[in-house]
Amino acid sequence: MTDPCGVGRKAVRSAEIVTVARSWIGTPYVHQASCKGAGADCLGLLRGVWRAVYGAEPEAVPAYTPDWSETDRIERLLPAAGRHLQPIGWDERKPGDALIFRMRHRGVAKHVGILSCSGEAASFIHAYSGRGVVESPLSTAWARRVAGLFRFPDRSD
Repeated sequence: MTDPCGVGRKAVRSAEIVTVARSWIGTPYVHQASCKGAGADCLGLLRGVWRAVYGAEPEAVPAYTPDWSETDRIERLLPAAGRHLQPIGWDERKPGDALIFRMRHRGVAKHVGILSCSGEAASFIHAYSGRGVVESPLSTAWARRVAGLFRFPDRSD
């Protein structure tokens, strides 16, 4: 039997991350929140998945406005991802990897998703204003916005 999402049997960590992320689907969008079922934004989703898989978050997240980093044009999300996740190349991507997006051409990176399926039927899970946590196709329009790809670190059990 083929695995259309490319998770595979050996990718236990990847499968766990995707399963946890999917368990957040339907959570309403709430800016700065990270509570499954009650509310989350895109960063809150990533934080919640981290907590479920690893325990405590690796650093405190300061308060941020919906237009964060746009006015001063300082990249904050990509460096933060690089402190805790492993940067990977586009051809290395697999389910369970974190995607960081620029929502506007030459804008700062400020949206996060988790790749849930790769290959022809690529999709990702993210919290989207007005829609909540959803699974969306990784369409060409979304793929061209990817500013960084990151893999969750190995977990010592």
